[in-house]
Amino acid sequence: MSTQAATAAARRGKISPEREMELYGAVLDLLREGGYDAVTMEGVAARTKCGKATLYRQWKTKSQLVTAALDKSRCSLFTGIDTGSLAGDLRAAAVAAADRRGRDTELMEAVGQAYLQHPDLRRALRETVINPEVAAFDAMLRRGVERGEIAADNPAIAFVAPGFLGVLRIERLFEDRFGGADALPAYVEAVILPALGIAPVDA
Repeated sequence: MSTQAATAAARRGKISPEREMELYGAVLDLLREGGYDAVTMEGVAARTKCGKATLYRQWKTKSQLVTAALDKSRCSLFTGIDTGSLAGDLRAAAVAAADRRGRDTELMEAVGQAYLQHPDLRRALRETVINPEVAAFDAMLRRGVERGEIAADNPAIAFVAPGFLGVLRIERLFEDRFGGADALPAYVEAVILPALGIAPVDA
């Protein structure tokens, strides 16, 4: 759990886990329905019949509540992937991401614009959502270097995580090209592996 999430958790002693998940569910529903601006403490309180003062006592700001809801509801897509080869890891990451397309993408789109406009939300999302996934890619690449699969000074290494996560972020804008579940695996084979100097699967 992130530092911010742990700090927030320490303040939630009077809310049961079931009630907490109900509140988070309401936040996520509001995000999907209208984006970040549609989420208000008043709206969450009304939807869950929870006192607004209780929400403010447990989560001091809207950004803390939204980030906590995202952090609690998601599971890391890429942490723990270790197939024994870098190519295998990247392919497994693509399959994992493809399996979670849809609702996860909707949530990230919902906070995308707010991410740029609200520094507190940006910092929180980096800590709870983005950094763990980047760290997972860094671990894959580090193991690949240690096994001699790629050179440590390969300039493409720095672009693997941003490129992969970037495609996840914009795939719905290019549904004609990235509309299917095979889009991310194809991206790995056509772009990431060649950039790293690793032969694609059909080579």
